[in-house]
Amino acid sequence: MSLPLPANGPARAPRDWADLQRAVALLEALTLTARMADLAGAPLEFAVSRLPEGVSRRIHAAAEAALYKAVQVALWSLDNAPGKPASTGWHKLAAAGAGAVGGAFGLGALLLELPVSTTIMMRAVADVARSEGFDLQDPETRQACLEVFALGGRSPGDDASETGYYLARGFVADVVRHLSAELAGGAGAQGLTLGLGAREAGKWLARLVEKVAGRFGVVVTEKFAAQAVPVIGATTGATLNTLFTGYYQDVARGHFIVRRLERRHGADAVREAYARIARAGR
Repeated sequence: MSLPLPANGPARAPRDWADLQRAVALLEALTLTARMADLAGAPLEFAVSRLPEGVSRRIHAAAEAALYKAVQVALWSLDNAPGKPASTGWHKLAAAGAGAVGGAFGLGALLLELPVSTTIMMRAVADVARSEGFDLQDPETRQACLEVFALGGRSPGDDASETGYYLARGFVADVVRHLSAELAGGAGAQGLTLGLGAREAGKWLARLVEKVAGRFGVVVTEKFAAQAVPVIGATTGATLNTLFTGYYQDVARGHFIVRRLERRHGADAVREAYARIARAGR
């Protein structure tokens, strides 16, 4: 069964079509960078450019370490109950509390707060995945949770013309293919079934996190630059963390709706339908 398109009668599967429309709206909405710029009242490029290079390097390194810790802790801290409703409000509140500390005391506090807030955000993403019916013990689900953090940021080397959900998702697919080729006798994604303590599974996870963190680190750096804007004030840490968490929850919702529909209708049919909906909304 293919996902019905407008030309051949969406009434055949109205719920799935409505879900895909919701996913497109969530995934093609304003980027996180644009939302932070709106909050700061100015573009963030100038503020980021004024950060010392050493500060940017420290933030990127901290983002990678935080993401690696988060994927190990957060995904094991939730009950594996596919279909259970997500607690979106609780995660936003927890992230706001952590962000209030980071916003008040500068870079040092940000580096201490980042592992906490990233774990909360990863947990929020996994919570959404679970609510869409995904098994948190499945290695593909864990990889998909990491994908969400790649969808939220751009690497400095990206072609500016490359936009859209599927192009960003293709980045992770390319990383996975390259890792599979690089790991001698590669465990691949299935190696994660051995547990994060297994040598090859740990190596796989560390390399995947490294690649995803390249994008996540971009938006974390922009977050720090936004907090450094003088007119913002100390409360911005809480506000930005709430914004971050809400954004990644929205991206996760759209991402896991798409993956759920792909299971039912096939990846090609969903991608074609997604493109039609996205074009119609422009």
